[in-house]
Amino acid sequence: MSSAPRFSRNERLLLVGVLLAFAAFYGGLADLVARWYKQEEYSHGFFLPLISLYLLWHRRAVLAQSRGAPSAWGLVALVVAAGLLVLGEVTAIFIAIQVGFLVALVGLVLCYGGVSLLRVTLLPIAFLLFAIPLPYFIDSQLSWRLQLISSNLGVGFLRLMGYAVYLEGNVIDLGSYKLQVVEACSGLRYLYPLLSLGFLMAYMYPAALRWRVLLFVSTVPVTVLTNSARIAMVGVLVERWGSGMADGFLHYFEGWIIFLVCQLVLMGEIWLIERFTQRRSVLDVQQFPMPAVARPTGSFVAGQITHALLAGLVVLGLGWAAAQTVGGREEIKPTRMSLKTFPLELGNWRASESSLSIEVEQALGFDDYVLADYRSDAGDLVNFYVAYYSSQRKGVSPHSPQVCIPGGGWVISGITRVAVPLNDGTPMEVVRVVIDKGSMRQLVYYWFEQRGRRISDEYLMKWFLLSDAVTRNRTDGALVRVVTPVRPGEATDAGDERLAAFVRLAVPLMGPFVPE
Repeated sequence: MSSAPRFSRNERLLLVGVLLAFAAFYGGLADLVARWYKQEEYSHGFFLPLISLYLLWHRRAVLAQSRGAPSAWGLVALVVAAGLLVLGEVTAIFIAIQVGFLVALVGLVLCYGGVSLLRVTLLPIAFLLFAIPLPYFIDSQLSWRLQLISSNLGVGFLRLMGYAVYLEGNVIDLGSYKLQVVEACSGLRYLYPLLSLGFLMAYMYPAALRWRVLLFVSTVPVTVLTNSARIAMVGVLVERWGSGMADGFLHYFEGWIIFLVCQLVLMGEIWLIERFTQRRSVLDVQQFPMPAVARPTGSFVAGQITHALLAGLVVLGLGWAAAQTVGGREEIKPTRMSLKTFPLELGNWRASESSLSIEVEQALGFDDYVLADYRSDAGDLVNFYVAYYSSQRKGVSPHSPQVCIPGGGWVISGITRVAVPLNDGTPMEVVRVVIDKGSMRQLVYYWFEQRGRRISDEYLMKWFLLSDAVTRNRTDGALVRVVTPVRPGEATDAGDERLAAFVRLAVPLMGPFVPE
């Protein structure tokens, strides 16, 4: 009987380093898996680590031959990873923690086998970048923009086929039926997995770099065009066989067909390139290549590797301790009044207070909020919502309306930033969003009240969150949103005037409820 393989001391240290990295970056990795589970756009993420592990196993012989002397750059990478961990814990920017985990893996590889080993392992590690979800507010902006592009292209395809259609925002009017291009039709659920698939296909394709880059980059227009064709196809089916064709099993089945069509188009690109270059079979050029053995850098000394790995473990441990200390320290939470006491009369506006369901309150994670419908003497309506967070660490932060709006069935048909002059003449910038649902239209203004600042840019908000967490030990803040319906036949400008007038009344009263 053959005895089980025994691991050397350095291999055991490497394993301890990987486990320590998992423990230190656990918060961000847990959020990663949660989004794979919750968001269909990222459900392919469960398969990507398995593919990465297969790539490592496939080149195991080359890995053994490419191991060289440890590199000091490994400790530099681990310091960077620790910094990203602290940054993520302080600001609740989980993508920093998730990227930091991959940087930590790079650092451990450099400490164990040097630059030569990294050359062989870099691609499997870098491939895991496709498993990291984008921040919610970036996701939402991509989604509604792709919705508009897909709607316009879908209408173009329908008109080419002779159908008389009208497009308003993201609603395609077929006459007998109005087809709404909702968030799920944006194409992101095809684009994200196809990007990872396109990367793999480009990696497997043994051709000049320009052809491989072309193959990967083309996944974006291919996805957008095929998704738009899918929307047009739904329109044709609705016209011929009724509105039931827009929902149900057939709708999702079409999605699977479109995904396969996109993959076939990428294969067709390879066939076309080969047709005019080396004339190889498509199947022959889609196999995992075996990388060349990287020449080891420096002489292999077991003691040096041990010292490098031990130093790496110390850096990781210190980074984890710093993240727990900074992320878990007691924050300054200023004294404030509860939003439940916010005035229900503002000038000629009078409110009827509403409330959210317990499930929604738990999902949003705020500490205090007000939700009220204000009506003026003239019968105008403005919905006023403020969500206050005493701490925005540990992933708890205001949900951008760009994320929540599609969840209510509304479609974003326009988004800009506008300046609202306050009573003292000072301009306050807000995000202005026009949303539609069927024949209904609403106008939304929102901004972020963040420790004395009124911010409309979500990237800028994250920057101030980081700087204030470090310099002021405060991460409290609020989201403020006002909404008014646009009546049938009413110009959107009238809604702007209503919201601006209401904002001028509400903003001066915010101080005691959202402290500066």
